[in-house]
Amino acid sequence: MPDERISSAKEKADDNKLDLTLRPTRLKEYFGQQKIKDNLEIFMKAAKKRREPIEHVLLYGPPGLGKTTLAHIIAKEMNVNIRVTSGPAIERAGDLAAILSNLETGDILFIDEIHRLNKIIEEILYPAMEDYALDIVIGKGPSARTLRLDLPKFTIIGATTRFNLLSSPLRDRFGSTYRLDYYNQKEIEQILQRSSRILAVDLAAEAVPIIAQRSRLTPRIANRLLKRVRDYVQVKGSGRINLALAQEALVLMDVDVRGLDALDRKILEAIIEKFKGGPVGLGSVAAVVQEEEGTIEEIYEPYLMQLGFLMRTPRGRMVTELGYKHLGLAAPAEWQSKLL
Repeated sequence: MPDERISSAKEKADDNKLDLTLRPTRLKEYFGQQKIKDNLEIFMKAAKKRREPIEHVLLYGPPGLGKTTLAHIIAKEMNVNIRVTSGPAIERAGDLAAILSNLETGDILFIDEIHRLNKIIEEILYPAMEDYALDIVIGKGPSARTLRLDLPKFTIIGATTRFNLLSSPLRDRFGSTYRLDYYNQKEIEQILQRSSRILAVDLAAEAVPIIAQRSRLTPRIANRLLKRVRDYVQVKGSGRINLALAQEALVLMDVDVRGLDALDRKILEAIIEKFKGGPVGLGSVAAVVQEEEGTIEEIYEPYLMQLGFLMRTPRGRMVTELGYKHLGLAAPAEWQSKLL
């Protein structure tokens, strides 16, 4: 079932066209992730001087932070082609062989959701990443033999939201690994201003901060909110996004001042009301809010923890004093004793 939440960082069908329109194509156009950009700039310049393809790169972090965008920027900066696929899309060894054999020297193969590659595909990928060779088994039984096919020197860029699900042998084959973190308020405001120019949206300066505050520090959500606010203003106003109209639109979308929507608040309220604020196991929370454990752990929790509203303890999840305060509640007197 697709996630229809306005504040979900998961990519939606209508995000793809928007992302392509707004996606930076050069490092200098990419706001945020400054340390990663600095490292990539040196990394790519050194490879160009050696006239070699860059090493394999692994990008990980919460969804919507720009992993795919960075992969495309790397390809553009290196002046090479990029082929895009995903872990679930590579089902058979023949699928991988077809992709790799069609790459040219220096090309980049971007594998999204790389943690979802099956083990057989992973094992075929190892020699391809290390030795630029593909081992193909011909025949079956005692007469089976292995044919080694040489590949051009290429680069794999893997992206994942679940770094812990990657096997150690696969992680070890990446020369560079970068973790993308949430953006800060100023960076999100810069992204909104850039997007408004590209989309020809008349965005008043005083409206930028309140949209940024509700973006969950995530570019994809910031751009989605901008698009929805633009729609609201075109119907309810004159087309200019001012402070009052932006606030009205965001209230209608049920996105609060910290970017939490009804489902985020439901998680916090469930832990408080059903489990006295915690600690409580992930499975119990998932059962109460009727959401999959993996979705809560991957999509909801990282931002709630980033805000300091939720914490993980050895005994389970707990709503923090800040979380109680955000909901307009007082933490119980015994809250501190639960940490012991």
